[in-house]
Amino acid sequence: MNKRLLSIVTLAFCLLVGGQAFAGDSYFIHTVTKGQGLYSIARMYGVTEAEIIALNPGCEQVIRAGQQLRIPQKSDSSTAHDRQASGGKRFHAIKAGETLYRLTVMYGVSAKEICDANPGLTAENLQAGQVVLIPPSSKGTETTNSSKESQLTVTPVTSNQTKATREISLDQLTKMKDADTKTKASAVTSGDCKKMHTVRLFETIYSLSRKYGVSQEALIAANPSLRDGKLKLGQVICIPYTNEELVAMSENEKSPTVKEETVIADATPVSEETVSDEDSYIRTPWEGLNVALILPFMLETKNSAASSDQSKMVEYYEGFLLAIDSLKHAGVSINLWVFDSGGAKTSIAPILEGEAMSHMDIIFGPMHASHIAEASKFAQQHRIPLVLPFERDVDQVFENPMIYQVNTPQSYLNSEVFDHFFETFRNPNVLFFGKEGTTPDPFCSALQQELMQRGFSYSTNPADTTSNVSSLMQYCSPSADNVLMLTTSDHDVLSKMLPTFQLMARDTIAEVHLFGYPKYQIYSTSHMDAFYECDTYFYSQFYTNNTLPDAVAFHRLFSRSYMRDIVNRYPKFAILGFDTGFYFLRALSQHPRNFAEQLPRFRCKTIQTGFRFERVNNWAGFINNKVNFIHFSKDGELRKIDFDD
Repeated sequence: MNKRLLSIVTLAFCLLVGGQAFAGDSYFIHTVTKGQGLYSIARMYGVTEAEIIALNPGCEQVIRAGQQLRIPQKSDSSTAHDRQASGGKRFHAIKAGETLYRLTVMYGVSAKEICDANPGLTAENLQAGQVVLIPPSSKGTETTNSSKESQLTVTPVTSNQTKATREISLDQLTKMKDADTKTKASAVTSGDCKKMHTVRLFETIYSLSRKYGVSQEALIAANPSLRDGKLKLGQVICIPYTNEELVAMSENEKSPTVKEETVIADATPVSEETVSDEDSYIRTPWEGLNVALILPFMLETKNSAASSDQSKMVEYYEGFLLAIDSLKHAGVSINLWVFDSGGAKTSIAPILEGEAMSHMDIIFGPMHASHIAEASKFAQQHRIPLVLPFERDVDQVFENPMIYQVNTPQSYLNSEVFDHFFETFRNPNVLFFGKEGTTPDPFCSALQQELMQRGFSYSTNPADTTSNVSSLMQYCSPSADNVLMLTTSDHDVLSKMLPTFQLMARDTIAEVHLFGYPKYQIYSTSHMDAFYECDTYFYSQFYTNNTLPDAVAFHRLFSRSYMRDIVNRYPKFAILGFDTGFYFLRALSQHPRNFAEQLPRFRCKTIQTGFRFERVNNWAGFINNKVNFIHFSKDGELRKIDFDD
């Protein structure tokens, strides 16, 4: 009796707690897309995983693409504190028949405000099931479409522009702290203007009004040339004082003047100290693309732990310079600023606060997670594309539309690899081999779960060289795609098991294929013959075959330019620097007005890194979902399988 009473009390308490957690709350429906996990969805909507699980029992076990989840959302009746605690964001799941106009009426915001808050959304691609971010209503905001920006004029490079320095060392980088490459020119603003602003890529009248806290009407009144609603790149406009500022100003106080300084930089790197706080750098469209590179060179650090990262960053930088040099010969003018971000515990605020940074057209880096958080806020505030070449776990990509993440998050990468795996092996029969007492690689565990969900069986076997090949072949089927896979990417385990795999490959009972990890490309030079005999596949985002003409040419160029060879590691940072620099800067030079819209469709030939960017959601950034399979076939041919071809 007491136990039953205790159970009833416990149940009542749980219901009470659950009721309190979501009392007065509403929810909307999110349809899971490929690669999304519980963590990424929670981050996307600014809620906790526990809150999602409470509304969707069992989702903590597995989430599938196409699955619908209830996402908690604070209602309009919630307290201001609760709304602020949840990020103050309001979301709407599109229902069948709803239009963009319907949303404007429903929430009292303009179509332009909704589209500005959701860069991936247009009236044409609005579909049932999509979720859109509803911005706060802004009174007096115009509902007309944002004005189109004029085309950036790309001029040929002159002798004093975009000169790629090919010989670089840490000592040379250190000496550059004393460099002074600034060319100054002053201009005086009108006394009625608080500031003169030079229009740059992606800016609109609306974005400037939000940035400076003035209405669009006030901007147009201070700049009659804007009456047609058009901004031009490089155009200098007056930012007027607000009414409150005018009232506060004394009548006899002289209106301040603003000094402008112009820089025409070449590709020679400069340190952050070259850009002082009192300097203001204003660019004009014919000066080319302004590019910032923020890397942890750690010039002030002298220890062995930092030397490895320093070597990687220097190689990335050297490859980046070669990309700029190639673009220069193609007629693209580029102004490059290079900054040392220092170690992870330092702040990059002094770099971001430099006046030059707000005039960048694109930023590459930083590397450390703490620096990414700072750079993300800056890039979103100033609407500057931020390319992150290194970090895989970037929370900000789920909420910042200006982020372009090159290194794919593991859950998204797994989803792509799994699709390619089942496209390659239509009827898989997977034999896993692992060391007893060790934890399988997370990718391996995820693949095992995917096999079960798709209705395919697999077996687990000890990674033991004494295993009898005949007994192992009993697990193989002549009618199936028999796949051998280690549960670890460890080289020692692979080396010990390859002879066994070769014997299995020679057996006539059934054909087998070895499937492995990205690190196999490093091991391939030591196990080339075994890889061919075992008909080996592995997946990789970063792969180059050193026998291909483009790779051979780049290695020669790098060696000739820097008098040394590229370090053999995964990935090769010199080629990563070249690929990211060439891809993004070429895309930006060709599509300056609609870079974000065109990038998912932009294609160009690269050496090591494949690119296929997709926006995470309507209001967030882009993730690179490109992955290839590398195949050492039994017929002695090495193939790079591109599933997008």
